[in-house]
Amino acid sequence: MVQKDVHDQWLQWMQQTHIPEVMQTGCFTHYQFVKLLDTDETEGLTYATQYFAESKSLYNMYIEKFATLLRNKATQKWGNATIGFRSFMQIIAQ
Repeated sequence: MVQKDVHDQWLQWMQQTHIPEVMQTGCFTHYQFVKLLDTDETEGLTYATQYFAESKSLYNMYIEKFATLLRNKATQKWGNATIGFRSFMQIIAQ
């Protein structure tokens, strides 16, 4: 969730800074950045970013070498104005 008062700046940062930095790690082949619809936007707007890795070893490499640094950069920049969580998922069907 992203608070409305930082939404525009956060959205620009995600598209121009954060997502490119994650992709530059070389751990992911592509990503999908979406806005959730039909949600209660009283306290903010909700987005999801999915990164796709060819193998669990590439995902593990991202976690071991890059995740902490990139998460810390986000926390330093946005503090409590955003709430995020991470999930590891497997595609069952496309």
